[in-house]
Amino acid sequence: MHLLRQSLAPVIAFAVLLSAISAGHAQAPPGPPSVGVVRAVQTAITETSEFVGRIQAIDRVALTARVTAFLDERLFTEGTEVQQGDLLYRLERGPFEAAVQQQEAAVADASARLANANIQLTRAQSLLNTPAGQRSNVDDATANQRSQAAQLMSAQAQLKQAQINLAYTEIHAPVSGKISRTSITVGNVVSPSSGQLANIVSQDPMYVLFPVASRVQAELQKRYADKGGMNAVVVRLRLPDGSIYQQDGKIDYVEPSVSATTDTILLRAKIANPVRQAAANGQPVERTLVDGAFVNVLVEGVQPVMALGIPRKAVLSDQQGDYVYVVGEDKKVERRGIQLGQSTPTTAVIAGGLKEGEMVVTEGIQRVRPGIEVNPGPASPTPSASADMSGKS
Repeated sequence: MHLLRQSLAPVIAFAVLLSAISAGHAQAPPGPPSVGVVRAVQTAITETSEFVGRIQAIDRVALTARVTAFLDERLFTEGTEVQQGDLLYRLERGPFEAAVQQQEAAVADASARLANANIQLTRAQSLLNTPAGQRSNVDDATANQRSQAAQLMSAQAQLKQAQINLAYTEIHAPVSGKISRTSITVGNVVSPSSGQLANIVSQDPMYVLFPVASRVQAELQKRYADKGGMNAVVVRLRLPDGSIYQQDGKIDYVEPSVSATTDTILLRAKIANPVRQAAANGQPVERTLVDGAFVNVLVEGVQPVMALGIPRKAVLSDQQGDYVYVVGEDKKVERRGIQLGQSTPTTAVIAGGLKEGEMVVTEGIQRVRPGIEVNPGPASPTPSASADMSGKS
């Protein structure tokens, strides 16, 4: 037993030593947390304002029947794009062709009567200076000739009307665009009171309409007055899925009056809407912008301006407003309330609350709180941030 105690003594002593070392490490105070910081610097910023807008087709036509007739044919595929002048509907033509022939006969009859009246007038005038001539005969022949001329004009007008009605039996596309489903099918009687047969909305280009506060519109005009006015403003769209539309637009219309209820003014931009991919014959063509859709409108300046900027990810918000964590010369953290200006998705423009050169925490924000000491180091740049913050020191 004595020998067993001697052999276990070194093992017990080693275990006690390990426990003491572990306890010492557990009791050692942790060092300051490491954070990534970026200095607030003057940065070239393309100013962007964002508004809610709605896509609107430039041309919109409701197709209706101009005459009463049976609908004989529908010559388009619903939901596809049609070109201006395409034949879309054909109505029953027989009654209208007969009406044209009837009026052509009436014109021929009136022409013959007028020719005879001209002969009678000429004969009466030639006999006027002879013993057989009488002034009353000339007057009667003149009145008859004029009456027959009027009858011919009336017949020609009725013929023209009959020809117009015959032309109305073919309904052509007045504009190019996407056509809706037909509301009346073949075999039914249509008339001007039947309502619309289908709609056509143009596809390229499109309008985007968006209201802005009258104050904002005045600021935009002032900001770009020396760069071409509102025509110098670049309009881009953020689609409902969050992606940025690749086509740029230009403002082409400003409403002449401000809304009395919302104090906003309506702006309109024109933007291209090209085909995304070719479609087979008779199949719908795919385009990005759809008439009536809501989008976010990004109004961008043509030339960048210099402004105090920091990475957007450094900005936090709560009920008190926007703020950042600033690291002072003593490496202690301070919460600083800020005011944001016109910003980009990656760069926050600081309108107030920060000075140029101050260090702002961008990485490890979850490990800091006001008043603690930190171990600051350069933040790892991202491609988008490095592009926006090219002036960073």
